[in-house]
Amino acid sequence: MSDDNGVPEVWPTRDSTVVEATPEAVMAVISDFSAYPEWSTSIRVAEVLSIGPDDRPDRVRFELEAGAIIDEYVLAYSWSADDRGLEWRLESSTLQKSQRGSYRLEPVEGGTRVDYELEIELVVPVIGSLRTRAERRILGDALNELKRRAEAR
Repeated sequence: MSDDNGVPEVWPTRDSTVVEATPEAVMAVISDFSAYPEWSTSIRVAEVLSIGPDDRPDRVRFELEAGAIIDEYVLAYSWSADDRGLEWRLESSTLQKSQRGSYRLEPVEGGTRVDYELEIELVVPVIGSLRTRAERRILGDALNELKRRAEAR
């Protein structure tokens, strides 16, 4: 499938999980970027570069090491007014051409449903099915690690 200009359409990969914690507790884990290296197996460094007018980080630099994949990138964040969601987009990277993602938190019986959406395009072209598999793995790992961290608090 492609758009009117013949460019292949890229669909984001989505996943969700239920965390046995309040939305506030889950958001506290998500927004504590400096702690990511403590609980994320692939994030080696997470450094807040700037804070936005809402007193939330709006630019964060990451160093990622996932097997043979090593990347340094900066994400720009925007936070929802209800404190139940955030979106990000890639500002710069050594390996990625683009990245867009989001978290959305919804209270449910027994905790919080976390909906995660991610779309990554690498500088080196990757076959769509391989990209989707990689995104699914990243999503699954991120949700599992977030769930463990939030439930351990």
